[in-house]
Amino acid sequence: MSDKSPKPQEPDTAVHEDPNEPAFDWMKPKTSGGSTEATPAANTGATPAAAKTSAASSTATPASGQPGSRADRKAAEAADAGTETPLFGDTRAEDSTTKAPSHYSEPLPTSALQIRPPEDEVARRNAEREQAAKVKPIGPRIFQVLLAIFYPVILLVLAVRAVTSPLFLWVEYNRPGFPGDGYGFSTDDRMTYGSYAVDYLSNWAGPRYLGGLVNQDGEKLFTDSEVAHMADVKLVILSSFGAGLLLIILSIIAILYLRKRSTGGIRRGLFAGSIVTLVIIIGLAVLAALSWQQFFTEFHRIFFANGTWTFSLEDTLIRLFPGQFWIDAGIVIGALVFLAATVTFIFTWPTKRRRGLSDKQEGDNGNAETQDEEPEAASLPKETTDATR
Repeated sequence: MSDKSPKPQEPDTAVHEDPNEPAFDWMKPKTSGGSTEATPAANTGATPAAAKTSAASSTATPASGQPGSRADRKAAEAADAGTETPLFGDTRAEDSTTKAPSHYSEPLPTSALQIRPPEDEVARRNAEREQAAKVKPIGPRIFQVLLAIFYPVILLVLAVRAVTSPLFLWVEYNRPGFPGDGYGFSTDDRMTYGSYAVDYLSNWAGPRYLGGLVNQDGEKLFTDSEVAHMADVKLVILSSFGAGLLLIILSIIAILYLRKRSTGGIRRGLFAGSIVTLVIIIGLAVLAALSWQQFFTEFHRIFFANGTWTFSLEDTLIRLFPGQFWIDAGIVIGALVFLAATVTFIFTWPTKRRRGLSDKQEGDNGNAETQDEEPEAASLPKETTDATR
């Protein structure tokens, strides 16, 4: 092919010049009779939306069940999508008139706050909240119980300490009616030798403190068995004194705690402790009065081994501390404990005035705590109301 040869002409693809071309029939809207007729929307006077709706509604499938052209398929798909219902029905009415329905509508973040629980559930929660507010803390009650338990033991230890002293020994040896020594000890001898024995019970000296003592004849004052028994007595006495001191410290801690945390807690603890003390001391007094010898024997069997606490009438311990000495010591211990418990019982008796004062102070403390919690509780309904709005 040379440059002078004529160039091939391109085919004429103008659609408007050949409107009867069958290849472009799909671009023309179909009429009700089945012929394609290009009728602009402006000539009919319909709106674009109405024209689109009429076009979608007038679209028909051929006998084979498939749309005849791509435009028909697009119109069918648009018609099917317009008839679907939204997933959530909480869309607003005004949006439905201006906007087309959407396939998915996301719920509001505060939609769960608009759901109010049932009335019985609300009443149950309020009842539990009020019950929890009325329940008292368990700490003050524990310290009150401990104070009531420690109190009788402390009184008993203090009474024993008062008896194991040279003052009580002097009162006993010089009181009228106290039996004398039939083997030659005078009152001064008893006071001297007895003071050694009493001091040994409360000091940290060893058994030689008593084992090295001699009488006027140069013989040992105490036998080996007597010294061994006094060592056992010393162990029991020092253990009881140590336990009493520990209970006193714990009682002071309990009193300081109850003073800050529980109004009237100290009084209630001491009142309960005085009742327990009176019951115990009265019971022991009855047992001792019914059979003192049996009571004395059983007491020694609890703390000492059999055969280590029995002596003859000629031994120094029996001459210094006869049976009447132990009876008087038991009476003095019981009287001191009973007197202290009675005084405590009287001064801690829950009179109307004391109970009213304690209740008023506890009520004031409770009201103060309630007032601190009221602003927080009042803010909850307000926040819920704002979220609902």
